Amino acid sequence: MPNCPECTAREKKKIQERYEAETPEEDRQRDDLFKLFDQIDFPMKMDASTKHFICKRCELYATREQVSDIRYKLNQKEKTRQDKQDDYLEWWQKSKKEKELN
Repeated sequence: MPNCPECTAREKKKIQERYEAETPEEDRQRDDLFKLFDQIDFPMKMDASTKHFICKRCELYATREQVSDIRYKLNQKEKTRQDKQDDYLEWWQKSKKEKELN
């Protein structure tokens, strides 16, 4: 059974914030954080008649494809201001011909 993507994302965010607050920066290791993430488990129940998955915690009701789409959207990295500035600088430095093609 798949895990609920929304509950899992919320729990990961809480764990990461708690880990960063409690652990000094020089002692932080990504492996420790990933071990904590692996312990998260919010299985969804399947409704056999409709082929939908249901989360008992947040009441998410979705097909397998919708669960996959939600997971993908939640895992996308948010663009920071620096990323946008880098994209603009890259665009600005392109030649005029390259800009016209895009």
